[in-house]
Amino acid sequence: MAKTDPLKDKLVTIFGGSGFLGNYLTQSLLERGARIRLASRTPEKGWPLKPLANLGQLQLARCDVNDERAVAAAVAGTHAVVNLAGSFSGDLMQLMGEAPGAIAKHAKAAGAQALVHVSAIGADSESPTAYGRAKALGETRVLEAFPTATIVRPSVLFGKDDNFINMFAGLIQFAPVLPVFGPTAELQPAYVDDVAEAIAQSVLEPGRHGGKTFELGGPERMTMLELNARIAAAQGRKRYFIAMPDALSAIFAALPLTPMSSDQWKLLKAGNAALGNYPGFDELGIEPRPLGLFLDKWMVHFRTHGRFGLKDAGVTA
Repeated sequence: MAKTDPLKDKLVTIFGGSGFLGNYLTQSLLERGARIRLASRTPEKGWPLKPLANLGQLQLARCDVNDERAVAAAVAGTHAVVNLAGSFSGDLMQLMGEAPGAIAKHAKAAGAQALVHVSAIGADSESPTAYGRAKALGETRVLEAFPTATIVRPSVLFGKDDNFINMFAGLIQFAPVLPVFGPTAELQPAYVDDVAEAIAQSVLEPGRHGGKTFELGGPERMTMLELNARIAAAQGRKRYFIAMPDALSAIFAALPLTPMSSDQWKLLKAGNAALGNYPGFDELGIEPRPLGLFLDKWMVHFRTHGRFGLKDAGVTA
């Protein structure tokens, strides 16, 4: 007889579940037989997940995490709660600082057995960025209300449909010369499926992982300049990268209508690699997959002539 997954038919509420990571986490939990309540300000973004769920297995709920009544309704009767809500704009101290505490408070009152709060590498009450300080406050508020919560701090996420690798890939495809901001900033990209599995494991075993903080960085470390060079190589393109001086980058980020804010520049400059102060994928029984395992395949449609433009046939413009 096949072994039944402990999460089968258990209700898991995912706040901010309509985003990139939420999509993968929802799929992981659906495969385990869990029932999902996807709580989001824009739940309609979760419609593409409907065909992956059995009848009644996926519920889409409109919820603003700043509205405590909506939060309380979203966690009613739930077995576990995952908070993914975050942003780089707006009132960060409320959204990522105070709101997570309210989620934790209502999850505890509702009798939830597990709570996983997704924070970020760089969460620090002394951070020079509002983002880092807000993430640190959120962790504090969550643990005050739900001491056995699991805190997950992932590095920058990559996946086939991400807005990270694909953004650079699109620029490299068309621009022969490209500036690189924070060229020496160290990254440790984590595969989104691996992070989703880490969260699912934390939901599954709160007795083992509750009350802990995990830093989830991938197995490869690289600088921003190296990342761009690898993407260009995977496309089979010769590109010239200009390492931008920090002073010039800071001025650019401070200008209005630029794609990077001053806070985002400070975060980029600091890098996004695990510090090694907390356990990582290993303790969760996960072997993280490197970007190099996927990059050549994902870059096929960015190459000249697509899959017919063989990478080993030579470098293209």
